Amino acid sequence: MTELSPYEQWQRAYEASSLRDRPFTTMSGIELEPVYGPGDGEFPGQFPYTRGVHAAMYRSRLWTMRMFAGFGTAVDTNKRFKEIIHSGGTGLSTAFDMPTLLGLDSDDPMALGEVGRCGVAIDSLADMRDLFSGIDLSSITTSMTINSPAAVMLALFVAQAEESGVERKLLGGTLQNDILKEYQAQKEFVFPPRQSMRLVRDSMAFTAEQMPRWNSISVSGYHIREAGSTAAEELAFTLANGFAYVELAQEAGLAVDAVAPRLSFFFNAHIDFFEEIAKYRAARRIWAKWMRGHYGAHDERSWQLRFHTQTAGVSLTAQQPEVNIARTAIEALAGVLGGTQSLHTNALDEALALPSQKAARIALRTQQVIAYETNVANVVDPLGGSWFIEELTDEMERQAEEIFGQISDMGAGSMLEGCIKGIEDNWFQGRIAESAYRLERSFNDGQRIVVSVNDFREGNEDEELSILRITNEDEQKQRRRLGEVRQNRDNEKVRTALEVLRLAASDPEVNVMPALIDAAKVYATVGEMMSTMAGVFGRHVEVPFL
Repeated sequence: MTELSPYEQWQRAYEASSLRDRPFTTMSGIELEPVYGPGDGEFPGQFPYTRGVHAAMYRSRLWTMRMFAGFGTAVDTNKRFKEIIHSGGTGLSTAFDMPTLLGLDSDDPMALGEVGRCGVAIDSLADMRDLFSGIDLSSITTSMTINSPAAVMLALFVAQAEESGVERKLLGGTLQNDILKEYQAQKEFVFPPRQSMRLVRDSMAFTAEQMPRWNSISVSGYHIREAGSTAAEELAFTLANGFAYVELAQEAGLAVDAVAPRLSFFFNAHIDFFEEIAKYRAARRIWAKWMRGHYGAHDERSWQLRFHTQTAGVSLTAQQPEVNIARTAIEALAGVLGGTQSLHTNALDEALALPSQKAARIALRTQQVIAYETNVANVVDPLGGSWFIEELTDEMERQAEEIFGQISDMGAGSMLEGCIKGIEDNWFQGRIAESAYRLERSFNDGQRIVVSVNDFREGNEDEELSILRITNEDEQKQRRRLGEVRQNRDNEKVRTALEVLRLAASDPEVNVMPALIDAAKVYATVGEMMSTMAGVFGRHVEVPFL
């Protein structure tokens, strides 16, 4: 039998795809091919997936337009969720407030002044019920941006869904659950690294067995880039963390092909347009090569890097904030041309506050303009074959591989051990700090221009925007809500459930997820569950990088 050429293989896959019912032409009526390139070249949907993970890409299905929402109480955020769905959003992404991200209850003294400020406050099953009231969790995907208390939040989510009649096997979505990048960049950690990785392992095993539509980890480079890394460092650190989670799963007895398809990735879309596109293309290629060649994955889904993109928060300016609409549009376009599966566009006022409803709608409309008016979704990898893009993709891969070598050396051949050792030795933190310093110097000395900040400042004196404000009244409302939960629950059941959780956490061979779900169902709070585990695991204190 004659072996099919790359083009013939792609054509078969493309013809088997279900295409959107739209004319794939230019505005002037010129017919467009789904992909362009030589017949013996690379094609989308084929290893190593440089050009995309699917043969038809956006001709078959547009990216998920996932809008980030979360502020004040769960009731407040539920209203915003419904507004996003009504406006055409196809996925929900939940932002939590700082106390929740750190595993604190809203009435904890450390939470004072922060409740509901940068996201929604979630203290118990009662809040999770309010958060998703009237939303069919079997028909819409849900992403939760949380890490240290990720296993606790997953338990609350499962308990709430089952209470509303949705089986856990029907739940689709993603838990960020990427604890390594917290130590490297974002700093919202609670337990020491190795103990935190135990919780990641347990949630991975639990979802692999019981939640087939759920992505247990979203390996996140976004926060690494926001902290000041270069694009190549974002790429390399993120994929290295991904390799570490694969090795963690293997240590727990899970096969690579049972875990890798459940990993999704989360990248930044920064303002350097072509560099970002090359980064995404290189990421797919590197992941495919490592999964097949280094980790021995046989399932093609294990080779396919699927990723969510969010436009760069750090690129937004408080000066002349309307200009942020242009920045976000350019960054979002880079994500689409780079082949993202899901996209969040930041709102114009996010340098000042949580997005107002109007600003959030403009951010969503930005994606819709790209999807439905520009026609960029009609051709797969339209910049593939550009001498510039291909060279930049190769350079991104080269720099990433060099960094992988350094991490592997730190771990004596283990990417898992190398990532943990690099955190303990402040290696990652030091690299990011140095890159951030160099970038800031380039702004301060005028080598790089930021419109309205170090040049083109006319208009900075314009009237301020009307922004969303979270009041002390909202915080008091959440505290009262929590007090009612504590008063009305069966506290003996809570004590029993927390003791079961303590015993589960004390035994490294036991998966803590069932105990967490049981505790959630009797209204144990986030802070109580986290404190119980901290009594076993201890709490992490970072040694500053100097």
